[in-house]
Amino acid sequence: MKFNDLENIVSPDRMHRYLIACNLDKAKSTLLYRYNIAASLEMFAVVGAFEVALRNSIDKVMTSHFGNDWLRDAILPGGIFDISQCRDHARIIRSAYDKLVRQNNYTHTHLLSKMEFGIWKYMFSSPQFRATNRILLSVFPDKPTSTRQIQYNNTYIFNELDHVNSLRNRIAHHEPICFPTGFATISTTYIQFIYNKIFTLFSWLGVDAYKYLYGLNHVTQICNKINNLNI
Repeated sequence: MKFNDLENIVSPDRMHRYLIACNLDKAKSTLLYRYNIAASLEMFAVVGAFEVALRNSIDKVMTSHFGNDWLRDAILPGGIFDISQCRDHARIIRSAYDKLVRQNNYTHTHLLSKMEFGIWKYMFSSPQFRATNRILLSVFPDKPTSTRQIQYNNTYIFNELDHVNSLRNRIAHHEPICFPTGFATISTTYIQFIYNKIFTLFSWLGVDAYKYLYGLNHVTQICNKINNLNI
């Protein structure tokens, strides 16, 4: 597809950044746009795989302490999230639960699958972490031991997950990930930054991400294609 046709579909405003990054080279701008979509698809797959591993690890820990229907029970009267500090968290869970009940389709597994990444991230925010009796760091059995310089506590985990969630949201809202934040220059630094964080978090979960994603992970290859446009 020619640049002008692509611009007509995507909008001049969105394509302007690609054009500036490629020194007004329309053919290269079109290629960069396509590579950005490919990178977004690849990273979304990696984030999705990580979300499944994280969700299931949290579920195992929570089930062992709070029972097989812990997520539903947490929002019932007297449940661990039935407190003012967890109101928003509980509201999202309750909305999904109520919908499943109306559909006569509630199971714990179905409710888990309705949760977005943000729910799992906020399990490590201070109110939820305290409400769950501070057990959730055991989700990451291979994380480093805290030092004076770095505390690998729930806040640290929350912030790392927030980075991943931010990338996920950028992709979901069709924002480019092939530029540094606020700049119109070609760079895969942001992609690689989050990619490395995800693989670190995988290792802390005790998951061999390279085996888990074998044959499915082409992030490095597409990043190389993007970087080669700078040549």
